[in-house]
Formats: sequence, structure tokens, C-alpha cells
Amino acid sequence: MSKVPMDVVTDIFHRLPVKTLLRFRSLSKPYCSLIDDPDFTNAHLDRSIKTRSNLNIILKGLHLYSVEFDALDNAVPIDYPLSSGAGTEAFGSCNGILAFRLTDKNLALYNPSTRQFRRLPVSEIDPPPGDSCKSGYIFYGFGQDVKTNDYKVVRMVQFNKSDDEDDEGIFYDYEVKVYSLKNDSWRKITKLPPYLRFMFQFFYHLLHRRGYGVLARGVLHWVMPPRIELGPRNRIVGFDLGNEEFIEVPQPECADKNYLLDVAALEGRLCAVCNYDQEKIDVWTMKEYGVKQSWTKLISIQRTRTITTLTFLKPLAYSKQLDKVLVEINSQKFAWYDLQKKKMRSVKIGGSPGTFGAEVYIGSLIQIEDPKRLEIEKENEQDELKNRNRKKRYKW
Repeated sequence: MSKVPMDVVTDIFHRLPVKTLLRFRSLSKPYCSLIDDPDFTNAHLDRSIKTRSNLNIILKGLHLYSVEFDALDNAVPIDYPLSSGAGTEAFGSCNGILAFRLTDKNLALYNPSTRQFRRLPVSEIDPPPGDSCKSGYIFYGFGQDVKTNDYKVVRMVQFNKSDDEDDEGIFYDYEVKVYSLKNDSWRKITKLPPYLRFMFQFFYHLLHRRGYGVLARGVLHWVMPPRIELGPRNRIVGFDLGNEEFIEVPQPECADKNYLLDVAALEGRLCAVCNYDQEKIDVWTMKEYGVKQSWTKLISIQRTRTITTLTFLKPLAYSKQLDKVLVEINSQKFAWYDLQKKKMRSVKIGGSPGTFGAEVYIGSLIQIEDPKRLEIEKENEQDELKNRNRKKRYKW
């Protein structure tokens, strides 16, 4: 291998799985430096995205499981630092990094491929001054600010006015904070749109767990259900991770206005999922972000004998040939939807939990270690090495 030109080695390494590259780090110092180089890491990730390789499906139940996308055969439990007890939630995935929530004060980022783990600093929830209220539903989101190559966590806390039953459903304020991985700190967002106070709706968000932002084109998205105060239509609310501002995203013109709206992402594109009274579900994809006319219907599924109810559907990923889409149905099963034949074929995955939420993540070498912690560990290793050398000299 020492006679092989480095540019040839680099080209070969770009095509290898992450697990193989991690093993190859121990071959030599030049190979280790190459694999750890940020330019190589980003190039390897870009190739994985373009070729749809190194893809995995994470199943979120009481515990977390991983399924290789190319095989779709068995679910393997994920061993991660917060797995000591059930209840850890993965609320986002971006470039191979998963965002975890154990409690509202215990958030972390984790790369399952490199097993690097980073706990976020605690940021207290600050109720509005001068009022008696408590924090209620909390929205989370995670994604990348592509302009600065920074990874960010968004936390939106909705405050209840009081504990009185008469005041239930009256939400008058929000707190929005953003965590930056580069700065390792939280920042409060003060410029909030007035409609944000009507964001939460009990049955929509709690019953269907739609509190996690959907990442597409550098924007996190949530759905605001119809409210009397804002009119009888859904709204797609976005938070731009670049300028850290809220935006409204146009939604498709569905033939039937009586539907429940959800959002998803497919290969980085925003999708609108329209559920018509659990009888039919249409999935639209936005080909040009922010342009209403670019919405295109991709999937249309009706209730059948094999699928007696259509409470939930989520598109996950295209097949290698782009002729099928893997979908999650009713949080219980997977199926391939043939885009040409307009038919579905069930996919059985061994070892999967009875009910789950599915998320796509891509294996990557992206580094999330805390540089300060690494520096301390390096200093400790050097001190330990010096102590060993002193002992050897003393024995001699």
C-alpha cells in the first residue's frame, strides 16, 4: 500500500463504508490523518448522499434500533451513552448525527458510526417575567446551518397561563432558544411572529407526537393546525437555521380542503402529507423550495383490505433506482411504494418493536467531539506518559 499514490488511496477510501474507514485509521499515521481530515470527511459524506450509500433507518420506540437500508432485514439495538434507561428520544438526524433528548435538561448529540457523543450545556427555561405560568409543550428541532457549517438545536417552549381548567388551551407566550455546536452555547431568539402563540394544539401534537421539526433545505418545519383565530387552514411554519428567523411556507392546493396536514422530508426536499379522514393519503414534494407552484403529487394511497386504517404515513427514502419510495405506515410497518405501478409491497423487518417512529440517518465521519475535552484528555495522556518515563528512569 505504501507504493500506491495517495490520490488513488483517497479515491478508493471515498467509496468505502464508514465502519471500514474507522478500522483503516489504525493502518498508518498518513491514513489516519487522511480519514480524519475535514475535507475528506465532507467529500465522503457528499458521495454517500449522492449515491444513497451508508443509509440506515432508526426505529424509535421504548428503545432505539438501527436497520441497514440496503438490507432492510433485521433491527439491531443501538448502544448509546444515554441508553441506561428507556425513554430516550431521537428528535432529529442530520449528516449522520442524531439529536437525543433524555429529559428537557438532558440533551445530547451522537454519531452512531464513530460513537462520538456530546452532551449539550443546560439552558434553563425562563418563564415570562411578571406572570404566573408554567412551561407546557416543548418543540425540538435539529439541523445544519449550511452557510456556516454549524449544527444547531432549536427548542421552543410553550407557556400555559395557569393551572385552571377554564384557562386550558390559552397559550400566550413562547420561549425559543438555539444551541450552536460551534459556539457550544445557547442563544435566545427575541424576534417571534405573533402567530407562534397559537402553535400548540393538544390532540394534534400530543396524540400524534408532531413536535419534532422536519429538516429540509436548511429550514426546520412544523405544522400549525387550523385555529379560529387564524382561519380554517393549516400552516407550515419554518425556522431558518441560517438567519434564525421564522417563515411561512406555502402549501399545496389540495383538491379536498378537509384534511389533516403533516410534513416530512425526502432526500432533503420538503414533503406535505395530506390525510383525508384516514381514507386516503396524498404525499406532495416541493421541487423548488419556497415556490408554491413547484408542489408535485408523488404518492396517493387509499385504504384497502390489507391496510384497514390510514392514521399515519411518512415517506422515508427513495430506492437506488429512484423507482420506489420506502414509507412508514401507521407507525407499525414498512412498505415499498412503486411510483410507476402505484402499488405497495410490504417489508418485514425482524426484531423491530411493535410500534415505532422511523427516521433516516446516514453513516458519516462528521466530528462532534468537544475540542476542550479532547485537549484535556491529550494533556492527561502526556502527563501519564511523563510519569511512566520517570518511573522507568527511577527503576534503572
